[in-house]
Amino acid sequence: MLHLKTRRDRQLLRNLVLFGRALRRLGIDATLPQILAVVDALDHIDLTQRRDFKDAARAILVQRREQIETFDLAFDFFWSADAVKPRQRIDLGSMLRRSLHRDRSVTVLPAEDADPAAAEGGEVEVLDLRATYSAGEVLRHKDFAQLTREEARTVRRMMLERSWRIDRRRTRRKVAAADGPYLDVRRSLRGSLRHGGELVDLKWRRRRTKPRPLVVLCDISGSMEAYSRVFLQFIYALGGATDRLEAFVFGTRLTRISRQIQHRDVDQALRQAAAAVVDWGGGTRIGESFKRFNYDWGRRVLGRGAVVAILSDAWDRGDVDLLERETARLRRSCGRLMWLNPLLGTAGYEPLTRGIRRVLPYIDDFLPVHNLTSLEQLGQVLARLERGA
Repeated sequence: MLHLKTRRDRQLLRNLVLFGRALRRLGIDATLPQILAVVDALDHIDLTQRRDFKDAARAILVQRREQIETFDLAFDFFWSADAVKPRQRIDLGSMLRRSLHRDRSVTVLPAEDADPAAAEGGEVEVLDLRATYSAGEVLRHKDFAQLTREEARTVRRMMLERSWRIDRRRTRRKVAAADGPYLDVRRSLRGSLRHGGELVDLKWRRRRTKPRPLVVLCDISGSMEAYSRVFLQFIYALGGATDRLEAFVFGTRLTRISRQIQHRDVDQALRQAAAAVVDWGGGTRIGESFKRFNYDWGRRVLGRGAVVAILSDAWDRGDVDLLERETARLRRSCGRLMWLNPLLGTAGYEPLTRGIRRVLPYIDDFLPVHNLTSLEQLGQVLARLERGA
């Protein structure tokens, strides 16, 4: 359990208690034992990682799926300030109601133990979040190639804070379930022995699901540099949604960066990935890179319904016949093939280059990835692969 030795620890505990009180006002039954369980969990996570803290708190405090959206909104509002400072008592109910009407001005009431003189004077701090909201909306639609360094950091933080999900694949094996489409005859007959052979309680089975492998091939040529760096951060964020992620980058040669991208710290992961690549920002040989992947890595990482996502603008002066042949081979080896092209976000763009026109017949999803909104749309496709997209 967290040892309350420092002033920072005591303030953090106080903030957790206030956060639980705020959740109860919103209809989420955050009990004191649950708050203490969150305190225990702090010993096993890195508090500097906001996403880990949020995931741990959500897993402990949220009991029903329909409460997740309310919890996420409350968490983002409550923990928006530095956790070292004592939190003020926030009127989350008003904040949520105003957010439904697109009013982002938030009233912050004085804390219960605040100075009474300040309260009698009627001084109430008002935080105007409309500028923050507008800036966030602008960044969601701003092209990655136009981001400043500070805006790129903000976009990365927004990607890491979002919960990404990759749809699981259904296997042929069936497992016992409370309900399902398949009758479990053996278990039903065994249970009927308790009732003199009468089938009183029917047992059911459903198809077992497993994590779906995700393989990413990222173009790091000069024309793709601005997009590939952001997309690698997106790949890192996807790592929390599956334990079967394989990442490759290609320019004039193919480089596997799966091990580097799995580092716990995002900055260290990206630095290690960049250090492993020797042809960053150079030319492109897409067909040769695909051939190298198919022959050296295809059997190791594909199969079992694997999803392959290719990020490239398809600008390639290499052998177009080789590109088409290896793309067709790649499509036969995987469960779904996506081509992510940042140029699709450009008004009036048409796939007229030789390379992209030759590979389009083998592509299941041809999607843009030029801004954060397009990445969110890609996330929605990945989350409903079984049902089609």
